[in-house]
Amino acid sequence: MSFDPYEFDRGYASNQGDTLGQYTAKTFLWMLLGLLVTFGVALGCWVSNLTLYLIYSGMFQIVHLGAMIATLVLAFTMGRRIERMQVGTAIAMFVAFSALFGLSMSTILLAYDVSSLVLSFGATGLYFGALAAYGFLTKRDLSNIRTILFSGTIFLIVFGLLSMFIPGLNAFDHVICLVGIAIFLGWTAYDTQKIRAFYHYYSASPEMLAKASIFSALQLYLDFINLFLYLLRFLGNRRR
Repeated sequence: MSFDPYEFDRGYASNQGDTLGQYTAKTFLWMLLGLLVTFGVALGCWVSNLTLYLIYSGMFQIVHLGAMIATLVLAFTMGRRIERMQVGTAIAMFVAFSALFGLSMSTILLAYDVSSLVLSFGATGLYFGALAAYGFLTKRDLSNIRTILFSGTIFLIVFGLLSMFIPGLNAFDHVICLVGIAIFLGWTAYDTQKIRAFYHYYSASPEMLAKASIFSALQLYLDFINLFLYLLRFLGNRRR
């Protein structure tokens, strides 16, 4: 028998704590905090020339690989153990994830000109906001598009790995960027709607509800970052 995440009393959470609107706002504020940490670390590495130092010293690949492995481990651990960890631990892992990702993101500040970064960030905010609003307000159940989105994400990962060894695949970069933009716009709507499901599913447990908010913020954070990166590749001009 399947479990309906909406079977809890819908009035419980609003009577005992945050309303759905307040809970959703807190989730997006956590996402915003993660983005501020990431871009703050990236900007700090760029201004201090730490990224250039690591590149010229030959250490960047090692540091970059270590940061990427650490972020994957943190994301996997948080996703699998969110129900058992403390709220403070979930917050610490989310902030650590955001900071480590910022180290990797610092390279884009060297690779693209400022106007491209600003344009892509503005476009990301606009598109992300529109699809998040759609996901929150629509009455349509978006759970049926999860398989398509997951398959598309796997395709992007496989294509990215293959393009590292088959240079000719780079000719399809603009097409792949459009696919990536579409996929992460879909994830944005899906993950925003899932906030509502988590709210009703965990309404009887304020602590679990808080952890679910952080986990949702992580998903939305990844949607925003990936959407930004694909838009930057599609719209941006690299530094000469």
